[in-house]
Amino acid sequence: MRGSIRLVAWCLAIALVVLPIVGVLCGWFAADRWPVTQLTVQAEFKHVSAEQIRATVKPRLGKGFFALNLDAVQSAVAALPWVESVEASKRWPDTLLLRIYERQPFARWNSNQLISGEGKVFSVPDAADYNQLPDLHGPDDHLAEVISFFADVQKAFIGTHLKITGVTLTERGSWSVTTDSGAQIVIGDRNQAGHRLRRFLDVYAQVMSGHDQGFEYADLRYTNGFAVKWPQAPAAPTAPTAGGTPRT
Repeated sequence: MRGSIRLVAWCLAIALVVLPIVGVLCGWFAADRWPVTQLTVQAEFKHVSAEQIRATVKPRLGKGFFALNLDAVQSAVAALPWVESVEASKRWPDTLLLRIYERQPFARWNSNQLISGEGKVFSVPDAADYNQLPDLHGPDDHLAEVISFFADVQKAFIGTHLKITGVTLTERGSWSVTTDSGAQIVIGDRNQAGHRLRRFLDVYAQVMSGHDQGFEYADLRYTNGFAVKWPQAPAAPTAPTAGGTPRT
C-alpha cells in the first residue's frame, strides 16, 4: 500500500515539474512571452513581393516563440498564387525564418490560368498576359493528358520548320494544335491522333515543296488523307493608265 502511494506521489511530482515545461514549449502557457518580432525571408523574388509576404505573416508575429504555429504560417504563405512551397522555422529568441520557392509558369491553361513546372494549375490576375507561353486548352480533369500530348506533338514536329505553341482537347475528345505561324492542325479523335500525325508528317516535306509561306489550316480527319488550306496569293497591283493621277 505504501509502495503504491509513494509511486503516485512520484508521478504527481514529475507531472508538476514536466507539465509547465511542456505547456510552455507547446504554447499552452506564457503564450505572450518571448514574442517573435523578426522575419527573415530567403527567396528569389520574381512574382511574389516582399510586401505580400510581410502582409501575410504580420498578423501571426508578436506571439510567443513557442506559441507561434509554423504549420499555420506555412499554409498562409503557400496560399499566395505564385508560391510553390514554403519552409518555415524559428530561430531563438525572436526570429521567424521562411524559405520560399516560387512557381515557374510552364503554360497557360484555358486562357485564364497558368500551369506550373510541377504540373499544377493556379490562378493569377494577369494570366492572359503570358501569351509567350504555350496555350493549352481542355477539360480540367484531363490536364495531365493535355500536357503529355503537347510534349508528344512537340517531339513529333522536330525536324520541321513548325513550332507547336498550343494544344486543344474538346469535351468530345477531339485534338487540334496551333503553330507559331498561326496555322491550325485539326487532328480529331484522340484514339487516332498518333496514326493521323504520322501520316501527315510522313509526306509533310513533299506537301510543303513550293509553298514557302506555309499553310493556314490542315484537317487530318480524312480516312485516307488530309486537306490543306494555303494562304491566298496577294493580288497583283493594277498598272496606272497613261496620264492618270495617283490616288491619295
